[in-house]
Amino acid sequence: MTFSVNHPLLFVLAGGIVAVVLGQSVYFLVKAMHRSRAIGMDQRKIRKTIKTAAIFTVAPAVSIVISVIALSKSLGLPLPWLRLSVVGSLSYEAIAAGNALSAMDLELGKVEALTAQQFVNISLVMTISILVGIWLVPVIGKKLLGGMSRLESRDHKWAEIFQNAMFIGMIAAFLGFVFCDFSRLWIPGDYSPTSGLVPVAVMAVSAVIMVILGLAMRKWKWLGDYALPISLVLGMVSAIPITAWLG
Repeated sequence: MTFSVNHPLLFVLAGGIVAVVLGQSVYFLVKAMHRSRAIGMDQRKIRKTIKTAAIFTVAPAVSIVISVIALSKSLGLPLPWLRLSVVGSLSYEAIAAGNALSAMDLELGKVEALTAQQFVNISLVMTISILVGIWLVPVIGKKLLGGMSRLESRDHKWAEIFQNAMFIGMIAAFLGFVFCDFSRLWIPGDYSPTSGLVPVAVMAVSAVIMVILGLAMRKWKWLGDYALPISLVLGMVSAIPITAWLG
Protein backbone atom coordinates (compact mmCIF):
# COMPACT_ATOMS: atom_id res chain seq x y z
CA MET A 1 0.00 0.00 0.00
CA THR A 2 1.35 3.41 -0.97
CA PHE A 3 1.86 5.77 1.94
CA SER A 4 -0.05 9.06 1.90
CA VAL A 5 0.48 12.05 4.20
CA ASN A 6 -3.29 12.61 3.95
CA HIS A 7 -4.39 9.05 4.70
CA PRO A 8 -7.79 8.90 6.48
CA LEU A 9 -6.22 7.02 9.40
CA LEU A 10 -3.93 10.00 10.07
CA PHE A 11 -6.98 12.28 10.17
CA VAL A 12 -8.62 9.94 12.68
CA LEU A 13 -5.54 9.83 14.92
CA ALA A 14 -4.99 13.60 14.79
CA GLY A 15 -8.69 14.30 15.24
CA GLY A 16 -8.84 12.04 18.29
CA ILE A 17 -6.01 13.93 20.02
CA VAL A 18 -7.50 17.32 19.12
CA ALA A 19 -10.87 16.12 20.47
CA VAL A 20 -9.24 15.20 23.80
CA VAL A 21 -7.68 18.67 24.05
CA LEU A 22 -11.00 20.31 23.25
CA GLY A 23 -12.69 18.09 25.82
CA GLN A 24 -10.22 19.25 28.46
CA SER A 25 -10.93 22.87 27.57
CA VAL A 26 -14.69 22.38 27.89
CA TYR A 27 -14.26 20.49 31.17
CA PHE A 28 -12.22 23.24 32.82
CA LEU A 29 -14.53 25.92 31.43
CA VAL A 30 -17.52 24.22 33.05
CA LYS A 31 -15.60 23.74 36.30
CA ALA A 32 -14.59 27.40 36.30
CA MET A 33 -18.19 28.53 35.74
CA HIS A 34 -19.41 26.36 38.61
CA ARG A 35 -16.67 27.75 40.84
CA SER A 36 -17.54 31.34 39.88
CA ARG A 37 -21.13 30.76 40.98
CA ALA A 38 -19.99 29.13 44.20
CA ILE A 39 -17.91 32.18 45.21
CA GLY A 40 -20.60 34.66 44.11
CA MET A 41 -19.05 36.23 41.04
CA ASP A 42 -21.24 38.34 38.73
CA GLN A 43 -22.48 35.87 36.11
CA ARG A 44 -23.25 38.62 33.61
CA LYS A 45 -19.60 39.60 33.61
CA ILE A 46 -18.58 35.97 33.29
CA ARG A 47 -20.83 35.43 30.25
CA LYS A 48 -19.62 38.69 28.70
CA THR A 49 -15.99 37.65 29.23
CA ILE A 50 -16.60 34.24 27.62
CA LYS A 51 -18.38 35.83 24.66
CA THR A 52 -15.66 38.45 24.13
CA ALA A 53 -12.89 35.85 24.39
CA ALA A 54 -14.67 33.58 21.88
CA ILE A 55 -15.07 36.40 19.36
CA PHE A 56 -11.51 37.67 19.59
CA THR A 57 -10.07 34.15 19.45
CA VAL A 58 -11.19 33.95 15.82
CA ALA A 59 -8.65 36.57 14.66
CA PRO A 60 -5.49 34.85 15.98
CA ALA A 61 -6.89 31.52 14.76
CA VAL A 62 -6.67 32.82 11.19
CA SER A 63 -2.87 32.80 11.42
CA ILE A 64 -3.00 29.19 12.66
CA VAL A 65 -5.14 28.14 9.68
CA ILE A 66 -2.73 29.85 7.30
CA SER A 67 0.18 28.07 8.98
CA VAL A 68 -1.53 24.70 8.53
CA ILE A 69 -2.11 25.42 4.84
CA ALA A 70 1.50 26.57 4.37
CA LEU A 71 2.88 23.31 5.81
CA SER A 72 0.29 21.02 4.22
CA LYS A 73 1.93 21.04 0.78
CA SER A 74 4.86 18.97 2.03
CA LEU A 75 3.51 17.37 5.21
CA GLY A 76 -0.17 16.91 4.42
CA LEU A 77 -3.01 18.24 6.58
CA PRO A 78 -3.19 15.89 9.61
CA LEU A 79 0.34 16.49 11.00
CA PRO A 80 0.36 20.33 10.79
CA TRP A 81 -3.24 20.39 12.07
CA LEU A 82 -2.23 18.28 15.09
CA ARG A 83 1.01 20.16 15.81
CA LEU A 84 -0.52 23.64 15.57
CA SER A 85 -3.67 22.67 17.46
CA VAL A 86 -1.88 21.35 20.55
CA VAL A 87 1.70 22.59 21.04
CA GLY A 88 3.48 24.46 18.30
CA SER A 89 3.87 27.56 16.15
CA LEU A 90 4.58 28.17 12.47
CA SER A 91 8.07 29.54 13.16
CA TYR A 92 9.09 26.46 15.15
CA GLU A 93 7.28 23.82 13.09
CA ALA A 94 8.64 25.12 9.78
CA ILE A 95 12.22 25.21 11.08
CA ALA A 96 11.98 21.75 12.69
CA ALA A 97 10.40 20.20 9.59
CA GLY A 98 12.88 22.00 7.32
CA ASN A 99 15.86 20.73 9.32
CA ALA A 100 14.53 17.17 9.27
CA LEU A 101 13.95 17.34 5.53
CA SER A 102 17.37 18.86 4.84
CA ALA A 103 18.98 15.95 6.69
CA MET A 104 17.30 13.70 4.10
CA ASP A 105 18.40 15.94 1.19
CA LEU A 106 14.88 17.31 0.76
CA GLU A 107 13.48 20.83 0.95
CA LEU A 108 10.31 22.04 2.64
CA GLY A 109 7.74 23.18 0.09
CA LYS A 110 9.38 21.25 -2.76
CA VAL A 111 8.62 17.70 -1.66
CA GLU A 112 6.28 15.88 -4.01
CA ALA A 113 5.75 12.79 -1.85
CA LEU A 114 7.12 11.44 1.43
CA THR A 115 7.75 7.84 2.33
CA ALA A 116 6.40 6.46 5.61
CA GLN A 117 9.91 6.47 7.12
CA GLN A 118 10.53 10.09 6.11
CA PHE A 119 7.16 11.12 7.54
CA VAL A 120 7.90 9.37 10.85
CA ASN A 121 11.34 11.00 11.04
CA ILE A 122 9.88 14.47 10.50
CA SER A 123 7.10 13.84 13.04
CA LEU A 124 9.62 12.70 15.67
CA VAL A 125 11.85 15.74 15.14
CA MET A 126 8.90 18.15 15.34
CA THR A 127 7.43 16.45 18.42
CA ILE A 128 10.44 15.47 20.54
CA SER A 129 12.19 18.81 20.06
CA ILE A 130 9.27 20.89 21.33
CA LEU A 131 8.81 18.60 24.34
CA VAL A 132 11.97 20.17 25.78
CA GLY A 133 9.98 23.29 26.63
CA ILE A 134 7.35 21.23 28.44
CA TRP A 135 9.68 19.41 30.85
CA LEU A 136 12.24 22.22 31.12
CA VAL A 137 9.78 24.67 32.70
CA PRO A 138 9.07 22.64 35.88
CA VAL A 139 12.77 21.75 36.15
CA ILE A 140 14.32 25.24 35.92
CA GLY A 141 11.33 27.61 35.79
CA LYS A 142 11.08 28.18 39.55
CA LYS A 143 14.82 28.77 39.96
CA LEU A 144 14.94 31.09 36.95
CA LEU A 145 11.95 33.10 38.19
CA GLY A 146 13.50 33.33 41.65
CA GLY A 147 16.75 34.60 40.18
CA MET A 148 14.92 37.19 38.11
CA SER A 149 12.94 38.32 41.17
CA ARG A 150 16.13 38.74 43.22
CA LEU A 151 17.79 40.67 40.40
CA GLU A 152 14.74 42.94 40.08
CA SER A 153 14.69 43.61 43.81
CA ARG A 154 18.36 44.65 43.73
CA ASP A 155 18.36 46.61 40.46
CA HIS A 156 15.12 47.06 38.55
CA LYS A 157 16.86 48.71 35.57
CA TRP A 158 19.30 45.84 35.00
CA ALA A 159 16.52 43.29 35.43
CA GLU A 160 14.54 44.98 32.67
CA ILE A 161 17.63 45.14 30.43
CA PHE A 162 18.29 41.42 31.05
CA GLN A 163 14.71 40.46 30.16
CA ASN A 164 14.81 42.54 26.97
CA ALA A 165 18.17 41.01 26.05
CA MET A 166 16.76 37.49 26.38
CA PHE A 167 13.79 38.42 24.21
CA ILE A 168 16.04 39.99 21.56
CA GLY A 169 18.21 36.86 21.63
CA MET A 170 15.17 34.71 20.91
CA ILE A 171 14.17 36.96 18.00
CA ALA A 172 17.76 36.91 16.69
CA ALA A 173 17.63 33.11 16.48
CA PHE A 174 14.64 33.32 14.12
CA LEU A 175 16.22 36.17 12.15
CA GLY A 176 19.17 33.89 11.43
CA PHE A 177 16.78 31.53 9.65
CA VAL A 178 15.53 34.44 7.51
CA PHE A 179 19.03 35.56 6.50
CA CYS A 180 20.61 32.11 6.13
CA ASP A 181 20.26 32.02 2.32
CA PHE A 182 22.22 35.23 1.73
CA SER A 183 25.11 33.09 0.51
CA ARG A 184 23.19 32.55 -2.72
CA LEU A 185 24.18 36.08 -3.72
CA TRP A 186 27.77 34.98 -4.39
CA ILE A 187 27.70 31.17 -4.55
CA PRO A 188 26.67 29.87 -8.01
CA GLY A 189 23.98 27.22 -8.26
CA ASP A 190 20.86 26.12 -10.12
CA TYR A 191 18.80 28.94 -8.59
CA SER A 192 18.44 32.68 -8.93
CA PRO A 193 21.30 34.45 -7.06
CA THR A 194 18.80 36.89 -5.57
CA SER A 195 16.40 34.20 -4.29
CA GLY A 196 18.00 34.45 -0.85
CA LEU A 197 16.58 37.96 -0.58
CA VAL A 198 12.97 36.72 -0.86
CA PRO A 199 12.45 35.88 2.86
CA VAL A 200 14.17 39.12 3.86
CA ALA A 201 11.90 41.18 1.62
CA VAL A 202 8.78 39.35 2.88
CA MET A 203 9.87 39.96 6.47
CA ALA A 204 10.37 43.66 5.69
CA VAL A 205 6.88 43.92 4.18
CA SER A 206 5.31 42.22 7.21
CA ALA A 207 7.26 44.50 9.56
CA VAL A 208 6.12 47.64 7.74
CA ILE A 209 2.50 46.45 7.83
CA MET A 210 2.80 45.73 11.57
CA VAL A 211 4.21 49.23 12.18
CA ILE A 212 1.33 50.80 10.24
CA LEU A 213 -1.19 48.74 12.21
CA GLY A 214 0.57 49.71 15.45
CA LEU A 215 0.14 53.38 14.60
CA ALA A 216 -3.48 52.79 13.62
CA MET A 217 -4.11 51.12 16.99
CA ARG A 218 -3.78 54.49 18.66
CA LYS A 219 -7.19 55.30 17.22
CA TRP A 220 -8.67 51.82 16.69
CA LYS A 221 -7.75 49.62 19.65
CA TRP A 222 -9.60 46.62 18.24
CA LEU A 223 -6.91 46.27 15.54
CA GLY A 224 -4.62 44.79 18.19
CA ASP A 225 -6.41 41.45 17.93
CA TYR A 226 -6.11 41.39 14.14
CA ALA A 227 -2.60 42.84 13.64
CA LEU A 228 -0.80 39.47 13.58
CA PRO A 229 -3.05 37.67 11.06
CA ILE A 230 -3.24 40.78 8.85
CA SER A 231 0.54 41.21 8.71
CA LEU A 232 0.97 37.45 8.21
CA VAL A 233 -1.55 37.24 5.36
CA LEU A 234 -0.30 40.35 3.55
CA GLY A 235 3.31 39.26 4.03
CA MET A 236 2.57 35.88 2.46
CA VAL A 237 0.67 37.54 -0.39
CA SER A 238 3.64 39.84 -1.01
CA ALA A 239 5.86 36.75 -1.41
CA ILE A 240 4.22 36.03 -4.77
CA PRO A 241 5.29 39.24 -6.60
CA ILE A 242 8.59 39.37 -4.68
CA THR A 243 9.48 35.81 -5.76
CA ALA A 244 8.52 36.62 -9.34
CA TRP A 245 10.79 39.67 -9.19
CA LEU A 246 13.82 38.22 -7.40
CA GLY A 247 13.55 34.67 -8.69
